[in-house]
Amino acid sequence: MRYPRGAVNLVLVVVLVALPVIGFSQRQNIYDWSKLRGYNPPASIAQLASATAMSDKARHIFYVNHPQLVGDTTTFRQDCTTNEQTIVLGCYHPTQQGIFVYDVQDQRLGGIEEVTSAHEMLHAAYDRLSSSDKTKVNKMLEDFYKNDLKDQRLLDTIEAYKKSEPNDVVNEMHSVFGTEVAGLPAPLEDYYKRYFNNRGAVVAFSQKYETEFTSRSAKAAQIEIQLKSLKAKIDSQEAGLKAQSERINAKRSQLDALRASGKIEEYNAGVAAYNADVDSYNNGVAIYKRDVNSYNDLIEQYNAVAGELKQLYGAIDTRLQTKTTR
Repeated sequence: MRYPRGAVNLVLVVVLVALPVIGFSQRQNIYDWSKLRGYNPPASIAQLASATAMSDKARHIFYVNHPQLVGDTTTFRQDCTTNEQTIVLGCYHPTQQGIFVYDVQDQRLGGIEEVTSAHEMLHAAYDRLSSSDKTKVNKMLEDFYKNDLKDQRLLDTIEAYKKSEPNDVVNEMHSVFGTEVAGLPAPLEDYYKRYFNNRGAVVAFSQKYETEFTSRSAKAAQIEIQLKSLKAKIDSQEAGLKAQSERINAKRSQLDALRASGKIEEYNAGVAAYNADVDSYNNGVAIYKRDVNSYNDLIEQYNAVAGELKQLYGAIDTRLQTKTTR
């Protein structure tokens, strides 16, 4: 059968127009297939996905980005470049170009790599949201931030993002709230079920390692209060003992003068009161020494806690300028 030339041209036009549309709609799936073809996540990466109860959808997004645990600070900061000299524990390269997580060695901070991995996965997930989905999710995040978020640490975190990443604040909320807030409004909880079979698992990791910092900071603050109170007491004791010593020395001079002038009865009459003052002074000195020892013990406790905090912050400090060669 012969077709009019115009009909053939029409069919060709339809085919040529349709192919790009199909290609665009499937582009993400094709890209994902190419990235996952032959990819087997290392055991450490698969463990991070399992520990944080990532859903199949989340694991897919996580693995597409070929996540890496990086232990060397210099290498990590090359993978996670930033103009700011800040502590960075992970990064996601936009358009699904990779996730990098700093390998924290301090055992007391177990869970920090899990939270960082989930945080970066959520950045990649946010990157994939459609415009309509993103609008809905953004509204839920902003409503929670404005009306329900009470945790001062997280409020401070968001304020810091407003200064460091003003164009990505809601994106950061998406990752922070999903991994660090225990109780979210029902619509947000339902939304995050896309990515977590049990979101409480990753939040528990966050709470665990945050406690390592907050408990020590609280203890240090408590010791500071004790030190301040005890220091005021010791200063008062010093002033009182000095004045008491001056009075005792004055009485001693008076007694010596009475004895030297032969006024023995007057001398003897004053000895008992003098000895009582000396006993009181010596008791005061003993209390003073005890309090000074307590103060020094508190200083040691404070220094120990401060040292632990320094170690913990050092374990996550990826700022290159703070590193020294040995």
